[in-house]
Amino acid sequence: MTRRKNNLNDRELSIVRKSAKSYAESFKEALSLFVDDCDLRNLRPFTIRYYQNEIHAFLNQLEEQGIDTTQLKPYEVKESLIEENVIRYMRKYKGAKIVSINTRLRALRSFYNFLYKKKHINNNPMENVSLLKDRKHVIPTFSKEQLNTLFNQPDLTTFTGVRDYTIMMVFLETGVRVNEMSGLSLADIQWEDSLLRIRNAKTYRERLVPIQSEMKKQLKKYISIRGVVDTDALFITVDGTPLLRRSIQQRIDIYGAKAKIKDVRCSPHTFRHTFAKLSVQQGANIFELQTILGHTSMEIVKTYVNLFGNDVRDRHKDFSPVKVLNKR
Repeated sequence: MTRRKNNLNDRELSIVRKSAKSYAESFKEALSLFVDDCDLRNLRPFTIRYYQNEIHAFLNQLEEQGIDTTQLKPYEVKESLIEENVIRYMRKYKGAKIVSINTRLRALRSFYNFLYKKKHINNNPMENVSLLKDRKHVIPTFSKEQLNTLFNQPDLTTFTGVRDYTIMMVFLETGVRVNEMSGLSLADIQWEDSLLRIRNAKTYRERLVPIQSEMKKQLKKYISIRGVVDTDALFITVDGTPLLRRSIQQRIDIYGAKAKIKDVRCSPHTFRHTFAKLSVQQGANIFELQTILGHTSMEIVKTYVNLFGNDVRDRHKDFSPVKVLNKR
């Protein structure tokens, strides 16, 4: 019987490699695999950056606590480490808000779910870790007085002033998200149908949002001074480049400071909440609101209706228990 060769041939190597475990040996490698998967699934760049930032923050936090993350393997992380070195550390030593802790946990959950599903680890430390309970706060909105003060801030003798006034008007008219606003192009305005096409949607579902005559007039004014530039983006900088998401947020923040609005955060999302409030108060139903806002779930829409609807308020006049008291 001839002696076999010690080196395995290609067929034999393929058998061994199929059965070998493929663990991610470092967080750098694991994060690279995770980001590639996010890109493959066509997640939004903003979402991918969020995951990257939170995983890096998680590792920095461990370093702060004397844990050498260059030696720690992703598969060595246990549930107890998440509970003690993330949740308890953020609450007790960092004074972090519940929403910030849950933001970190959501990113870690997605990261470790991926590693476990793809067999880069054999135990998922996030499997039994729940998000922390948090109190539901009243949704912040602008009052009518605050809105009028805010709209008086842009300098309408300047290009940026007219542009920013138009942006705020679109926010109030449509309730779009800031990412959707920055993604609008000239072609998205359907003038004859009085509609805005929202393509850059969080849910990946395009939708059409109605606009009325006053909004169309303002858009025409803005577009006439916008002129012809190299980009098709609806809102642009003075240099003719697309106005980015972060820049829109900063502009709203600046006008909020000028208007001295302190009891509510001046942000695109506050405009979105305000749109919902005013729409409900003026008769919009739950299905109309869901369609315009682009929510896939009814939960947040129900919250708007419950908070801002007039039905309960008006009926309370009839069933108010205080009526049984004898007047003094």
